[in-house]
Amino acid sequence: MNILVVDDEKLLVKGIKFNLENEGYNIDVAYDGLEAVELARSGKYNLIILDVMMPELDGLEACMRIREFSTIPIIMLTARSEDMDKIMGFEYGADDYITKPFNILELKARVRALLRRSALVSNEVDSVLHVGHIMIDTEKRIATKNDEQVELTVKEFDVFELLAKNAGRVYSREALLNVVWGYEFQGDIRTVDVHIRRLREKLEENPAEPEHIMTKWGVGYYIRG
Repeated sequence: MNILVVDDEKLLVKGIKFNLENEGYNIDVAYDGLEAVELARSGKYNLIILDVMMPELDGLEACMRIREFSTIPIIMLTARSEDMDKIMGFEYGADDYITKPFNILELKARVRALLRRSALVSNEVDSVLHVGHIMIDTEKRIATKNDEQVELTVKEFDVFELLAKNAGRVYSREALLNVVWGYEFQGDIRTVDVHIRRLREKLEENPAEPEHIMTKWGVGYYIRG
């Protein structure tokens, strides 16, 4: 899934990019409305997060121009909460609206919801991921090994889904804890090791010599396709 994040506040863009990449999305960034319109013309994005107040071309005007050639879902960001601003955003073609300052969890939820609605309309998004003999359906939250269903706990599924969506990318224990369990998790970091071991036992042909759920010694874990 490719997302374009557009805001002239570079620190905010950096934070959004980091958090959405940890959810498995591919993120491109821009810092003004003109650049947003030009990037949107590529047609490669599944969603755009677009700030209202920007130099060169404001977000409302950029949104209107994008709507001339694309129906891509757009979430508008604004520092103003007046209803009229939101109405204007919808009139210019926005699909959703979120007011600064916002909780990053709310933004993630809005992104997921909008992408789900877009997928239902376009039927372009495949929820099934394959890793060798392993298959997971991220919508139905089903995992199979050699076409036989395997029961995974919620966190086991979340860990494997994150790694599978980002095959080849190495996640440290700390990164996995932050993304899957949340920053406020107070448990032992070895919780990650336990979940990886259980995933190997349930999904690998030979857990002692895994082919897909790999360890990068001294760094973390990753999926090899």
